[in-house]
Amino acid sequence: MKVTADVHEVLDDDSVEAVAIATPAATHRDLAVAALRAGKHVLMEKPLASSVSEGEEIVGLAKELGLIVMCDHTYCYTSVVQKIRDLVASGAVGDVHYVDSVRINLGIVQPDTDVFWDLAPHDLSILDFVLPESQRPQMVSAQGVDPIGSGRACVGHLSMPLSGNALAHVHVNWLSPTKIRTFVVGGSKRTLVWDDLNPSQRLSIFDRGVDLVERPLDAETKRSALISYRTGDVVAPALPEVEALGNVVNEFVESIRENRPPRTDGESGLRVLRLLDAASRSLVGHGAMETA
Repeated sequence: MKVTADVHEVLDDDSVEAVAIATPAATHRDLAVAALRAGKHVLMEKPLASSVSEGEEIVGLAKELGLIVMCDHTYCYTSVVQKIRDLVASGAVGDVHYVDSVRINLGIVQPDTDVFWDLAPHDLSILDFVLPESQRPQMVSAQGVDPIGSGRACVGHLSMPLSGNALAHVHVNWLSPTKIRTFVVGGSKRTLVWDDLNPSQRLSIFDRGVDLVERPLDAETKRSALISYRTGDVVAPALPEVEALGNVVNEFVESIRENRPPRTDGESGLRVLRLLDAASRSLVGHGAMETA
């Protein structure tokens, strides 16, 4: 194995077909453009870039040169997120009514970015991955506070309306003394609860919920809506233990060999960037709903 501290030595090496970029987001654009112009496929750490325009430049250049750009949205390559996606796609959940994601811990206050750009890309990439294309979020309202005077939001909430009168909510926080990683998908048939800190039961499928039942009444009233509470079993599916980062690398390699877009391609990275950008604009607008 050859080790070098000179990125140009890597890019000038014709035996190198692909590179992984794991550097601060502010450097992503320059490094990705240099790698693409050197004929290298690119695996990019989240977020894809530090702005939408930079992300669009990276994705556009890759298309122009016929090269692969893939985002390292690592959670999308875990067995639990892939199971959630399969359950939503198969109709087992029914119509998605809400998604609630919590990612809080006593984290490092970043010097160059806020809590949304630091933590929310994980949750936004998962939403992008598990929801059907027709229900991906297109608008966002952001509220954030800086109670410690760091100069950037340290606690934040994102609210995103979804088609079908549904709602997605993301809570991110650097200041919580407790670490919580939960992701809930509530549907008309079942509710999925993912607790990433519970290795013995990461995913629970609840056959419980609320149904709206309509029944005919007299001619004047015609119909009346009744609430029916459904209580059923809770199932914890067996999930294989996989190395998510290994799956990321395998997908990157296979997409290059098969000349196809990876599951988390540059376009998915752009969708996440657009939501983050809309969240930043909403934050300035005191929670105004912004289009991604």
